[in-house]
Amino acid sequence: MRTRSTFSISFWISTARRNDGTAKIYARITVDSQRVNMSLKYTIPAESWDRKGSRVLGRTTEAQEINAYLMEVETELFQCYRELRSKTTHITPQMVKAKYFGEDENQMTLTALFEYHNLHGSHNLGKATLSHYKTTQKYLLAYLKKQYKSDDYRLSQLNHQFVVGFETYLRKLHPIHHHGRLSNNGAMKHIQRLRKMVRMAVNNEWLEKYPFQKFKIRMEKKERDFLTMGELRKIQDFQTKIERLRIVKDLFVFSCYTGIAYCDIMNLNEDNLVLGIDGKHWISTKRQKTKNSFKLPLMGPALSIVKRYHYHPKRRTDKLFPKISNQKLNSYLKEIADSCHINKHITFHMARHTFATTITLSNGVPIETVSKILGHSELATTQIYARVLDKKISEDMSGLESILESKFSDSIDDNEKFGNSVF
Repeated sequence: MRTRSTFSISFWISTARRNDGTAKIYARITVDSQRVNMSLKYTIPAESWDRKGSRVLGRTTEAQEINAYLMEVETELFQCYRELRSKTTHITPQMVKAKYFGEDENQMTLTALFEYHNLHGSHNLGKATLSHYKTTQKYLLAYLKKQYKSDDYRLSQLNHQFVVGFETYLRKLHPIHHHGRLSNNGAMKHIQRLRKMVRMAVNNEWLEKYPFQKFKIRMEKKERDFLTMGELRKIQDFQTKIERLRIVKDLFVFSCYTGIAYCDIMNLNEDNLVLGIDGKHWISTKRQKTKNSFKLPLMGPALSIVKRYHYHPKRRTDKLFPKISNQKLNSYLKEIADSCHINKHITFHMARHTFATTITLSNGVPIETVSKILGHSELATTQIYARVLDKKISEDMSGLESILESKFSDSIDDNEKFGNSVF
């Protein structure tokens, strides 16, 4: 655990928005690569500034006065930092600045909360999840600059209005690498992460009033898309001379028959391949996302793929399969889907949905078993797939009802037709 922070002070000038050749002097406080600027009371001719020495050039009375003032500021800021360090290990440049100006430096800020969360609250988070949190933090800082013209925000100032404002900001946001604005669920995910971090602040008694008391997370229900057995067979039978597509196809099919997520497949090694109680080959591993352990026997198609890559030249020596990035993988899957004439937006995660619905639940595997294999923490997560399956059954039976009604319409009395029986 880190117990000491790095600290530095520098002085610089800015000529922004000034056309008279003068410049404002600023002090920059840096703590652990985080920094904040504070404007000083002096404006000088830009050419009189020594950029290397961070002082005013010349021996005039004014130059000596300003340089003496800068030394005084530097000394006082160092003293502020030392006093803060004697009280806490979690120091931000904003806290040093606040103490210098006589404000309540003990007030926790958003950036300090981010740092604390990333240092102490992320030990049980996967690499991808932690990356999502850092994206949320990036959006929060952008929101602060846009809405409050600030680089930081005190937790004591957080209220319902702040949360609503952040939601509005997210809904208007056009992130890089996105085709359009964030979806409702995308925006709500960022709000959920902020809520979790704020809850951490409440638990640590850094915040008394909970700003999410009257805010409701509104997630839109999304149907979990999956492949039918016919569509999966098309992909299994897909042949190509392009090696990258062959590898992607195999990894996808492997996931369809095991339910193992992309990141977990990439981490599989020889030690994860074990003999089960039935004497057959099993996979024994742990989900990176939830840290939940799971075991499952390898069905024929999955086992064949493992054997196929045992001596593959691109297989990594310590892993079962070749390495390929998730982003490229999904773009290659689109090529495969187009070649197979499958009109669905196929992503690698759809393989887990296919395993849950088409491979297991639709063939009578108990939902408790499916939940264990998928590594779900709660059965409710797995029940989403069951609801999807029920919907499919309903649609299929409704279609069957229409066919039967049509076939027997001539021989069955109107009052006895399917759906119109009188009891």
